[in-house]
Amino acid sequence: MSDSALTIIARIKAKTGLEARMRQDLLSLLMPTQAESGCLTFDLLQDINDPTIFVLYENWRDQAAVDDHFQQPYVKQVLQAYEETLAEPIEVLYLRKIEPSLLQ
Repeated sequence: MSDSALTIIARIKAKTGLEARMRQDLLSLLMPTQAESGCLTFDLLQDINDPTIFVLYENWRDQAAVDDHFQQPYVKQVLQAYEETLAEPIEVLYLRKIEPSLLQ
């Protein structure tokens, strides 16, 4: 990954009873997002102990790629669906990988 690459981890909690709908909404993002030129990794995970919790693990070329992603119609559609399915606000971490210095 380059110095400008970003990792995003988003924890998403569905309302009880709406797990299947949340799963389908999130699955609808996978293929089109993975096809975006700035997307390096976009994986969906589900907590094995609490099926209401989903995690998106994402790696992006740079912030511009992330910004472009959020302008896509399929992303806006899922964000709108969140109004009905989210149990709590999404927790998002924006991270950069720390590489060991070659000078050490």
